[in-house]
Amino acid sequence: MTSVPASAVDDRIVVIGAGHAGGAVAGFLRQYGHQGPIALIGHEPLPPYQRPPLSKAWLKGEVEADDLLLKPLSWYAENHVDLMVDTGVTAIDRVARTVATTDGRRLPYDQLILAMGARARSLSVPGAGLPGVLSLRTAADAEALKQALAPGRRLVVVGGGYVGLEAAASARALGVDVVLIERETRLLARVASEPLSRFFHARHTAEGVEILNGVELAAVEGDGKVEAVLLSDGRRLACDAVLIGVGALPNDDLARACGMACADGVIVDSQARTDDPAVFAIGDVTRRPLPHHDLHARLESVPSALEQAKQAAAAILGRPAPAPETPWFWSDQYDLKLQIAGLPHGADRQVTRGAPSSGAFAVFHLKGDRILAVEAVNSPAAFMGARALIGAQAAVVAERLADPDHSMKAVAA
Repeated sequence: MTSVPASAVDDRIVVIGAGHAGGAVAGFLRQYGHQGPIALIGHEPLPPYQRPPLSKAWLKGEVEADDLLLKPLSWYAENHVDLMVDTGVTAIDRVARTVATTDGRRLPYDQLILAMGARARSLSVPGAGLPGVLSLRTAADAEALKQALAPGRRLVVVGGGYVGLEAAASARALGVDVVLIERETRLLARVASEPLSRFFHARHTAEGVEILNGVELAAVEGDGKVEAVLLSDGRRLACDAVLIGVGALPNDDLARACGMACADGVIVDSQARTDDPAVFAIGDVTRRPLPHHDLHARLESVPSALEQAKQAAAAILGRPAPAPETPWFWSDQYDLKLQIAGLPHGADRQVTRGAPSSGAFAVFHLKGDRILAVEAVNSPAAFMGARALIGAQAAVVAERLADPDHSMKAVAA
């Protein structure tokens, strides 16, 4: 085990952002041997919690608030982490190495970790500020949406991405009428293959979701609250609530304000370092290298946040850098478990394993004889096998890959 430099052990560390990434990095720092003060600053009134259940189990009332917490509240005091909730940061002084907070404090740091996450993208249309126009990013957002979902009510979901589809599935489970509008010609147009889009379109339609493709939200109407939406094709849809699910923007304003390099997020290297040697950045706020795919991108996923939390903690404490991980994601809708590994950028063909009509299949994205990505529906073996093959950059035989009778171990060339 690499010895920890004495100075790093006692460094004053400030973490801005008490979401999944911020909470995780505080835990890894203590796990890896850091003994100095850690301040964990979050603008929400809650300790670090899991966000993925917000659009699923939380909306359906299947979990309690305490079930969402990453760690028990007592952990922070027991591990000498100064958890500052309901507190914002107004400025970073990189010369003086201090952080100014909304309650008037100025906190010194030796190492600063930016974990500010991302915010829901809004739409600038008439009526967008009416009560009942909702987003889904935080626990408060999820609670507001939960209160709006009751049998017989009508919800309009704007955006056919994963958040919109998960919320639509949860709303249908609660007996809510759902209309989903998507400006592209298919669902998941920017993040999934056509076979996957067709599959989820068919399933949501079968579950009673009305899907309108190729239209946009033009306005929200109502007298003091949402009563209807107006679409770009002139249609008017009566509704009780509107969920805007059109993506997220990185909360990189603080980094930009103090002159740090940003481009759709804070730019970091493979150790989560920014262009300032005393500042790291992790999670949804970063634009990071992806070695398995030879590109830089901003990933919005829990696995990416955890990987970068490990990278930052290891770099601060002089530990060997963790091995690069294959990016992966998941989505739960109805009884469907979608698991995705890798990124399809640069793929030149697709191979499908299993029949979508069976409800269990996988779509592989290949470049030559290498798998770049897999989209697996109710197919955990295909997901796990492909994830390992992507990480090993192993060649495969496409004909075997397409045949479910060949195990994932047998598809390697």
